[in-house]
Amino acid sequence: MLNKIIEFSIKNKLIIALFTLGLIIYGIFEVRKLPIDAVPDITDNQVQIITVSPSLGAPDVERFITFPLEQANNNIAGIKQMRSFSRFGLSVITIVFKDEVDLHWARQQVAERLQQVSKDIPTSLGTPSMAPISTGLGEIYQYVVRPKKGYEHRYNAMQLRTIQDWIVRRQLLGTEGVADVASFGGDLKQYEVAVNPSQLKSMGVTMTEVFDALQKNNQNTGGAYIEKGPSVLFIRTEGLMGKITDIENTVVKNLEDGTPILIKNIGTVQYGKAIRYGAMTYNGQGEVAGAVVMMMKGENSNEVIKKVKTRIEEIQKTLPEGVKIDAFLDRTKMVNNAIGTVEKNLLEGALIVVFVLVLFLGNLRAGFLVASVIPLSMLFAIIMMNIFGVSGNLMSLGALDFGLIVDGAVIIVEAVLHRLQHLKVYQNQSISQTMMDDEVYTSSSKMMNSAVFGQIIILIVYLPILTLEGVEGKMFIPMAQTVIFALLGAFILSLTYIPMMSSLVLSKKIDNKKTISDKMIEKIENPLNLKLEGIELLITELQKQFEDSSMNIPEGLSLNESGVSIEIQMVSGTYSYSLDLLKKLKAELEDPLMQSLKEVT
Repeated sequence: MLNKIIEFSIKNKLIIALFTLGLIIYGIFEVRKLPIDAVPDITDNQVQIITVSPSLGAPDVERFITFPLEQANNNIAGIKQMRSFSRFGLSVITIVFKDEVDLHWARQQVAERLQQVSKDIPTSLGTPSMAPISTGLGEIYQYVVRPKKGYEHRYNAMQLRTIQDWIVRRQLLGTEGVADVASFGGDLKQYEVAVNPSQLKSMGVTMTEVFDALQKNNQNTGGAYIEKGPSVLFIRTEGLMGKITDIENTVVKNLEDGTPILIKNIGTVQYGKAIRYGAMTYNGQGEVAGAVVMMMKGENSNEVIKKVKTRIEEIQKTLPEGVKIDAFLDRTKMVNNAIGTVEKNLLEGALIVVFVLVLFLGNLRAGFLVASVIPLSMLFAIIMMNIFGVSGNLMSLGALDFGLIVDGAVIIVEAVLHRLQHLKVYQNQSISQTMMDDEVYTSSSKMMNSAVFGQIIILIVYLPILTLEGVEGKMFIPMAQTVIFALLGAFILSLTYIPMMSSLVLSKKIDNKKTISDKMIEKIENPLNLKLEGIELLITELQKQFEDSSMNIPEGLSLNESGVSIEIQMVSGTYSYSLDLLKKLKAELEDPLMQSLKEVT
C-alpha cells in the first residue's frame, strides 16, 4: 500500500504539487482563525444562575430562591456537580456539566426550567438570570473611566458610573466576542423618594399607596388606532418618568374635596445611590468607575482584545469633555509573552534542525528539502487544531519537536542520497529523469517501513495522554493532540511530498566527491584507521618472519582484535602481540639503518 502511494506520488508530480499548494493556502487561511491564548482553558463546563434580592437575608434567600432553583434543575441530563451559596441579597447556583455536553444545549435546558420556577418566586424577591457564557480566563480587558487633569471637580463618582453604564458599556456590548461588561466602582445612580412620616400621616396616605402610584404612573400604554381617510392614527399614552419633576408631580391620591396629593407634598425627591460593597480609586486621586470585559468562551482572545481596543478608541470620541478611558489590565501582553516564547523556541529549534540536516546530510538541497517538512506539517497541524477545537497556547504549540517531525523525511532523503552516490556505473555523469524516478522509488520503498515504524512508535508514546480527564486532561491533551497532528502531517508528506520533491530537487549528476559530513566522519575514523593500518603492517611483518623461518603457516590467519592486542592462532600455539610491539616494529621498519641492512641481506 505504501509503495503504491510512493509510486503514485513520483509518477503524478503535478497532482502532489497541487495538493501541497492547497495545503499551504488553506493552512495560511486557518492560521488567522486559530484561537490564541496564553494557557489552555481548564474551566469546567458550567452554567451559573444569579439572583439579586436586596430585601432578603441569607436564610430567606436559601428558602425562597436557592432551594426551588436547585430542585427545578436537578433532573437535567449530564450534570456532574451542582453547588450554590446564599448570602444577604444574593443567590448563586453553579451547575457543572460533563465535558461532552454542549454548553448551549445546557443553557437552553436551564432557561426552560427558569421560566417554570420563576412563577413560584415573587417578582419582589428577585428575578433569576444566567451568567454570561464566559470562563475563568474570560477577563481579557479592564479599564477605568476617570476625569482628565483639571476636570476632577466637574465629575463625581455617580456621574462617572452613569457614563460607564450608559455610554461605555452599552457600546462595548456590541463588540464581537464580548460576552459581558461587568461594571464596578462609583455610585450607582438611583431616584430616591424621602417620605416625611408626619406629612404622610397627616394626609392619610399609606406607603402602599405611594408604591402603587409610582409603579402605575411610570409606564407607557398602547391603544387602538383611528382611521382618518387614507391615514391611520395610532393611540398611545406616554407615562414614563424622565426627570425628578415628573416624580414630584405624580398623583398619589385625591382628597374628598378633589384635591390631589402629589409626591412632593409628602416627601422630597432627590438623587440617591445604591448600597455600596466597595470602592474603586485611581492612584489615590479619588474615586473612579471601571469595568471588566468578559470574553465569550472559545473565542480568540487576541482578536477580541484588538476589537475591544478599536471600539474603545471610537467610544472615547463620544464621551463628555474631560472624561477618558484608561486600561490597566490587558491580556494581550501575557498572550504575546507566551506566544513570543513559543515562536522563539520554534524558530531556534527549526534553525538548529536545518543546520544539523545540512551539515550531516552533506547536501544543501537535501537539507532544505527535509527542512521544508517543518512548516508544511505545522500548517497541517493548525488545520487539524481548528477542526478539533484546540487553541494555540504555551502548552499546545510549545510541545512541538521538529526533530520528531523530520524523522521520516530524513530516513527517505538519506537513503536516496546514499543510493545515488553508489551508482558507480554513472560516475561523473547525469542520469535521466526516468532513471531518477526509479532510483528514488527503489530507495524510498526500501526505507519506508523503517520510517513508518519509527513514527508509529512516537505516536504510541502520546496515546496515554489522551486518556487523561478533568483538569489534567484539559491541560495536557491539547499538547498530545498537537504533536499527533504534526506527526500525522509529516507522515503523509513523507509518503507523497518527499519522494516527489526528491526526484525533482536532488542533483541528477552522480558525483563521488567527499562532502563536509564525509570529511567529519573521516576525522572520527582516522585513529581507528591508523590502528587498522598498523595491524596490517604487523601481520605482513609476521608473515615475512614466518616465511623466513620456514614455519608451517596455515593458509588463513585467524585474528582476534581486543583493542590493545592481536592474537594469531598458529599450529604450534597462540601468539599475542601488543600495540607497543606494533609501534616498535613500525619504527624499525622506518629506520634508515634497518632499511639498508635489509637491502644488504
